[in-house]
Amino acid sequence: MTDPELPRGAITSAANPRLRAALELRNRRGRDAVRRLLVDGVRETGRALDLGCAVVEAFVSAEPADEGTDAIIARLRAAGVPLVEVGGAAEARLAYGDRRSGVVAVVAMPSTDLRDLAAVISRSAEPLFVVVEDPEKPGNLGAIARSADGAGATALIAATDRGPAADPWNPNAIRASVGTILGLPLAVAPTREVVAWLRERGIRTIAARVEAATTYSEVDLRGPLAIVLGSEARGLGDTWLADDVAGVRLPMLGQADSLNVAAAAAVLLYEARRQRLTRGSLGRTP
Repeated sequence: MTDPELPRGAITSAANPRLRAALELRNRRGRDAVRRLLVDGVRETGRALDLGCAVVEAFVSAEPADEGTDAIIARLRAAGVPLVEVGGAAEARLAYGDRRSGVVAVVAMPSTDLRDLAAVISRSAEPLFVVVEDPEKPGNLGAIARSADGAGATALIAATDRGPAADPWNPNAIRASVGTILGLPLAVAPTREVVAWLRERGIRTIAARVEAATTYSEVDLRGPLAIVLGSEARGLGDTWLADDVAGVRLPMLGQADSLNVAAAAAVLLYEARRQRLTRGSLGRTP
């Protein structure tokens, strides 16, 4: 039965077939099957539109919560995106966690093929890649994407060594990235393929390791470079112990032996950014 306080035609039942199809995209298997993902939130949906992502349809609140929601609904409508109004139990079921965003967009899944990253190298004289191997938490992957976007990195590569392939389209990854992961060149590939790809293109590799003798501030992070980080539980695999991979560490002055992987990525990316903006022996400033 339709809620009389909601607009005529709004979906209110959580059993609605269209809604259930969208909810399948909360699971990786469902996303991979149709090559679509969900983007939750006004800011994230706006970013998807800004980036030119293919928005297939959008579920919007039949009772928008604020002016920001109204504005993004107007943008979606102007872009010709089919809108589906939801309310009541349907809206509550579609919401991710305890977040009632007012807008949930269905977006075509961007490519994560490593081969597609070849084109982005030519856009910069000093391409900067960040590689994270076997990220355990999608939220960490999203946070790294946000830092990579902020620091102007060329691309993010999720390498797979000892576990299942990373899932950059997990809702937690998209949320933690504030939608930036949708526009950042991104690839998911086995570690050995990533290493070979970097070598073939002459991209120098720096790996963050707790036991490394050299601190990150003592290394030249300019020029074509890949910064590599491992999972917090197991660190990097042995593939990164090659002679052409330089190890660096972040000094830890307290009780913990390492930073959260997303925090470490931010430190290294912004140090690389600083060095590239400040020319000197190692780009140091007083």
